[in-house]
Amino acid sequence: MTDLDGVKSGEYDVVVIGAGPVGENVADRARAAGLSTAVIESELIGGECSYWACMPSKALLRPVVARADARRVAGLSDAVQGPLDVDAVLAHRDYETSHWKDDGQVGWLESIGADIYRGKGRLTGVRQVSVTGADGTERHLTARHAVAVCTGSRAVVPSLPGIADVRPWTSREATSAKEVPGRLVVVGGGVVGVEMATVWQGLGAEVTMVVRGGQLLPRMEPFAGELVAEALTEAGARILTGVSTTAVSRAGHDGPVTVELDDGERLEADEILFATGRAPRTDDLGLDTVGLEPGSWLTVDDSCRVDGSDWLYAVGDVNHRALLTHQGKYQARIAGAAIAARAQGTPPMETDPWGAHAATADHAAVPQVVFTDPEAASVGLTLAEAEAAGHRVRAVDHDLAAVAGSGLYAKGYKGRARMVVDLDRRILLGVTFVGPGIGELLHSATIAVAGEVPVERLWHAVPAYPTISEVWLRLLESFRG
Repeated sequence: MTDLDGVKSGEYDVVVIGAGPVGENVADRARAAGLSTAVIESELIGGECSYWACMPSKALLRPVVARADARRVAGLSDAVQGPLDVDAVLAHRDYETSHWKDDGQVGWLESIGADIYRGKGRLTGVRQVSVTGADGTERHLTARHAVAVCTGSRAVVPSLPGIADVRPWTSREATSAKEVPGRLVVVGGGVVGVEMATVWQGLGAEVTMVVRGGQLLPRMEPFAGELVAEALTEAGARILTGVSTTAVSRAGHDGPVTVELDDGERLEADEILFATGRAPRTDDLGLDTVGLEPGSWLTVDDSCRVDGSDWLYAVGDVNHRALLTHQGKYQARIAGAAIAARAQGTPPMETDPWGAHAATADHAAVPQVVFTDPEAASVGLTLAEAEAAGHRVRAVDHDLAAVAGSGLYAKGYKGRARMVVDLDRRILLGVTFVGPGIGELLHSATIAVAGEVPVERLWHAVPAYPTISEVWLRLLESFRG
């Protein structure tokens, strides 16, 4: 590790600002190509996903969803009717986050030969980066070929009357809380909102969701939000749609929170979580020194190179293409390969769709799993998105409960599947599954969409019986008539 022990200068082929999964993968690809690489991080190596998002949230969700699944299995349901062991659940969450220590991640970066700089990274000019340590010590770095901005995004808290005194939860507090709140208000109906409502309702909190729109999970097929809302309601959560929060207040330092809604209702809770969107971590990055707007999302081409630049890359959340860890890591692999190819003058660049230097999946095949009960998973376009894009399409739906494997998986199984077929090209543009245990079905759909597999060839991909994946056969039978 490189210590900030005085004002020095350093020159590298590639400088990466941000050491989350995205920055780590850019560094890995650059080092694999033989490029010297510096990585700068102001918080924990491993980033948001490792400590405040993917890993802790899924560690919290797993026992809640597993219990729900077990309660639907004959011969097992009676044994799992009691409450979860909250202390054990939180302890496992802490284990999965390495107790918010990054020694393992540091060791991995060092093992690939990247130099780590602890401190705040800022652009100071073309290919120039300063690193300010916690003690104010500053170091100046120069990138021979590329600077990659991988600083991610942060939760947005709205400017409401009383918000400063309430000390609201964001996704970070929701995934790292040390105890279960008695009552929790969740503002927002997107992925973070539904997952955290599932967690804390399952751990014993009384949850109320406040959703400005008319449904949960608005970026997925409408039936996804409907089925998740139905299950949350059955579990005891209250869901209010079509309403907005207008003001919040807290009685004293640790007293209850009062939430005022625009329909006149007042809610009282012990904590309030705002899951209402993300903003790029670019406000204090020195973008103005290279002619860019501080605080803005960075627009890039398919190699993740910032528009108008031949050296600056923006990878992951900061480019606003797909705010998902796995998609950011995919972009990092593409960007790292592009940086190496350009640095080494390797002809030709493969920038055509699905080429080695083009993050085509960002447009056509973004997969996502929402780890609620039931799970919701999708890849590619929804029916509405496909129609809006001008495709001539047909949606084919099937009741997942009618598949033999679903009945074996759980008593009273509820779920639905949809594939969106491009009728001109005879390929799938999108697939959505909702139901218990369907997250592992998604990669087959991702391969079908990303591979542009003709529906006639999919007919020959025989699903094993009796599995839930037999829904593929039923969907294709319906399409073929």
